[in-house]
Amino acid sequence: MPAARGVKRTASKTSAVTASSAPKNKKKRGVIQLEVPSAPKGRGCVLTCGQGDVGQLGLGEDVIETTKFKQVTRLGNKIVDACAGGMHTVALDSEGMVWTFGCNDEGALGRPTTNEQEEGTPSSVSLPAPAVSISAGDSHSAALLNNGDVYAWGAFRDSHGTMGLVLRAREGKPSKEPLKLAIPETAVGIASGGDHLVVLSTSGAVYTMGCGEQGQLGRLSQRSASREARHGISALLVPSKVTLKCIVSRVWAGYHATFALDAVSDKMFAWGLNNYGQLGITGDKRKIALHTPTECDAFSNTLSWQEVALGQHHSLALDSNGQVYAVGRCEYGRLGLGDRSTDAKDLESIPALQNKKCISIAAGTSNSFAITETGEILGWGMGSEGQLGTGTCSDANEPTPSICLGINLSAGSHKPARISAGGQHTVLFVEDTSPQKEPSPQPEPEEPQAEVESEPKAKKAKQEQDQQVTSTSASEVSVEVKGKRKRKESTSTEKINGDEKKETAMEVDDTDKSEKSQEENKQTDTDQSADETSQDSKVETMDTSSQDTLDSETDKHTEKDEADDKQTDDKVEKIESEMETDSEKVPEKTEKPEKVEKISEKSEKLETEVNGVEGPEA
Repeated sequence: MPAARGVKRTASKTSAVTASSAPKNKKKRGVIQLEVPSAPKGRGCVLTCGQGDVGQLGLGEDVIETTKFKQVTRLGNKIVDACAGGMHTVALDSEGMVWTFGCNDEGALGRPTTNEQEEGTPSSVSLPAPAVSISAGDSHSAALLNNGDVYAWGAFRDSHGTMGLVLRAREGKPSKEPLKLAIPETAVGIASGGDHLVVLSTSGAVYTMGCGEQGQLGRLSQRSASREARHGISALLVPSKVTLKCIVSRVWAGYHATFALDAVSDKMFAWGLNNYGQLGITGDKRKIALHTPTECDAFSNTLSWQEVALGQHHSLALDSNGQVYAVGRCEYGRLGLGDRSTDAKDLESIPALQNKKCISIAAGTSNSFAITETGEILGWGMGSEGQLGTGTCSDANEPTPSICLGINLSAGSHKPARISAGGQHTVLFVEDTSPQKEPSPQPEPEEPQAEVESEPKAKKAKQEQDQQVTSTSASEVSVEVKGKRKRKESTSTEKINGDEKKETAMEVDDTDKSEKSQEENKQTDTDQSADETSQDSKVETMDTSSQDTLDSETDKHTEKDEADDKQTDDKVEKIESEMETDSEKVPEKTEKPEKVEKISEKSEKLETEVNGVEGPEA
């Protein structure tokens, strides 16, 4: 019978190593050596549908059921894989962190919680290294780390109740925190059934632990598989090797069964419950329960099998051509073979999918799913809790398209990649196929221009010159003669080609000095910059001694230049005399120097008078 609403212990789960995280084969000295797989590369988001009364949908407290797939926004767009447990969900992100949400009554979340709100909120599990693969069962979860270690948490159950997960004082106890399993080899793959865990090692060996009442461990007889047996619970909770005559490359686990693929011959082997022929074992080998590995004759070794999904009483198989096959119980339409009343004892191709190429399959308690290469999601079987995602709570005898809300699949930026079916809910991983935008490189800081760097120096030089002009009343006269700028300057410091040179002051009256002092305050920066960049086009007007000094340094003036200089001096003197006349017409410009002279004269007279007064008294 299918799982009832809210009844946790009858929930089912199928888990296996996905195609993207399957171990790689490596031949060494004639022996196949498997390698630890890397985590799936494609990043994307997680969508859920179905029953969520204990937070297994991750959609918040207000959403306890949905008939259409909705995005778990709290997980963002960084997830690379996700799987559904009995009543909880496990997700793996691009950094190797494991996230869980849902029922935590026996530690299936692997983290402490105090209320239902914390259980339904996706939170990370503390692990010592990044994970590359995850699996989930009815009340347990597991993670394969990138160093080949396997950690598990939660508990297994059998017909007597909770078995626990770790052996303490000869009793099984649940583990609410991740526990490293004592596997004697490096692990390359994991798969969770309803209440058992399967581990694949680098040598192709298979290790199992958990409930073995239906033969799903593949290493204990029916009598020894009970916790009442001589070896008791320790034989069940300690991971032990399954006796196989082949090297296994892939493993899958369902609610009561386990499948293993031969790495050499591509033959399929299985063990566990087979009451409806769900293991694909027919003829004389068919039994209600198989406790040792047995070849599945229904699985032809002429096909290359990519994936197997196991429900409670049925199985699905996906070959390399993208075709999906079903075998086992037909009730509720879980096989997708139409409205039929007879079970399928052999693998049968699903007619509605024969013209489609599928890339992923999943099997729940009494339902099934497939994803096509075009991104179409199809579900069939029991859908009473909305777990098919078709928008209704009805069953479907044939594959029916599911509906995703909030994700525009037709735009091509998102593509469904993997699907997992739990007890009464379904988990869908949708890969983001849009190109990841790389951050733009930071612009290099621009180097300040020389003018900007020299600006403080220019201001400082200007201030120094202003002080000199103010104290000495220096001035300069600039005129244009034959296309050349002439400058006469009083005693001041000037830079010529970077060298400082002092010049002898010319005889210029106070009026001329005052006027040019004001002009210099306005033109100092401009003239100084122009002088440094146009020395070749300038000729300095100096007295005889200054001119002789400059001539001795350059020795390049010709007689013609000397004649020009003399003519220039004459014109400068003429201009000075004109300026003297003009200065008389503009007395306001010379007011300051005249006041200074008058003040000086008054000061001298006052000093004389004081001395005269003090003389007689002394």
